[in-house]
Amino acid sequence: MSYQNMAILTDVTLCIGCEQCVEACQEANRLPKEKPWRWVKNITDLSSARWTTLRKIKAPAGSRYVRRQCRHCLEPACVEACIVGALTKTAEGPVIYDRDICIGCRYCMIACPWEIPRYSWEDTVPYIQKCDMCYQRVREEQKPPACVSACPTQATIFGERDQLLAEARRRLAAQPDKYIQKIWGEKEVGGTSVLYISDVDICLCDLKQKITDTTPMPGRTFKILRHMPSVFGGMAVTMGGIWWVIERRQKLMAKPKPESEPASEPESGSTDANSNEKDQQS
Repeated sequence: MSYQNMAILTDVTLCIGCEQCVEACQEANRLPKEKPWRWVKNITDLSSARWTTLRKIKAPAGSRYVRRQCRHCLEPACVEACIVGALTKTAEGPVIYDRDICIGCRYCMIACPWEIPRYSWEDTVPYIQKCDMCYQRVREEQKPPACVSACPTQATIFGERDQLLAEARRRLAAQPDKYIQKIWGEKEVGGTSVLYISDVDICLCDLKQKITDTTPMPGRTFKILRHMPSVFGGMAVTMGGIWWVIERRQKLMAKPKPESEPASEPESGSTDANSNEKDQQS
């Protein structure tokens, strides 16, 4: 099976919070055992050992569970921010990561509007950690992502984005009184490859304000990034000038000062001669 634009659709109303998707992701990607590192507020937060997780939302109709993972944006800001090309938007849709190229600048973590990428601080050589939608598994084994296969209620389904959007619209139209008439991820920041429908309002991130802007992030990101070479160049020249001044001053201070010569005393013979001349004149 060939996918032109791989995507995931999650129906929040069907999720029971069993976390079998989380366990399947950890097994398929050989992730390390979760530990309460000091930089992880809760062990259920996204981390180097948890590429997908469930967020519990309390609603009048009861608890709901929203799965957090990389959104695989159609125009990803993380790819635009990566200065060495370690992150790539594939033709099939997923945003994948090449750790052999990464220099650890973590610009992608700053650029991501969803605050998804994590850093493996616990490793001697840290790397970025995030969901890749089981890209190799889908391409080579022709299997859906591990999280999708593990879902016992089919709350998460996999397919091409256009088909999943059509399925989401079908469900919304079939039960208008059940669902909020909205597909999360359809238009936010230009659209994502991870979509949601729900019967309660959901927030897809940890930000204080919900993301409703439909403008792709790379355009805004590039406005800042295009100035970075000149900024770093200016900083290098400035720091180099400061270093030269300080280094020169230290060398001058360390240079030994010449000893001052004592004032020369007149010879006794010449002094007596001068005295005799004065006496004769007087």
